[in-house]
Amino acid sequence: MLRDGLTRLLEASDFQVVAAVDNAPMLLDALRRHKPDVAVVDVRLPPTQTDEGLRAALDARRENPALPILILSQHVEQLYARELLSDRSGGIGYLLKDRIGDVRHFVDAVRRVAEGGTAMDPEVISQLLARPRYDDPVNALTPREREVMALVAEGLSNRAISHRLHVSDKAVSKHTNNIFGKLGLPATEDHNRRVLAVLAFLQSA
Repeated sequence: MLRDGLTRLLEASDFQVVAAVDNAPMLLDALRRHKPDVAVVDVRLPPTQTDEGLRAALDARRENPALPILILSQHVEQLYARELLSDRSGGIGYLLKDRIGDVRHFVDAVRRVAEGGTAMDPEVISQLLARPRYDDPVNALTPREREVMALVAEGLSNRAISHRLHVSDKAVSKHTNNIFGKLGLPATEDHNRRVLAVLAFLQSA
């Protein structure tokens, strides 16, 4: 039912769904054959309904690091979430299934991941950051910078962050530049730095 519902939702949002499969071997085969712009993958697939979907997604990313993947999960799987983020390639999303009910938010997340960005569920961010490493440069961030960084990880633009935090666009820009500097990210295309900053931020857990 979830697969059929997502297919209908995505097609209604002007996506072309090239395959909709229900097991890991078929998923890997479809990803290799179609090389999609983005894959939406459930963590749990038959036959064991444990982690086949996520394992297949990780295998696919090893074969093709540029493949954008949006993971859907009932709960936060911290170990696998970290593993998925470990290659720092971007084009990664991890949402809880509850978020699908907000169609606009979900569709925006799919598009963002397809474009090489990130779309991280707030609950995923919260749990990944529950145990920070004390030798990590992320610890140099101020509380406000960490707050801004968490919203960047969700995929929000500077303008959206300014509205969420009730601060000026200029203040958000200053915070993001400070974040880039503290994380040692070179002055390159802003989108790429945002992705790298998100991955560094989430890997600090």
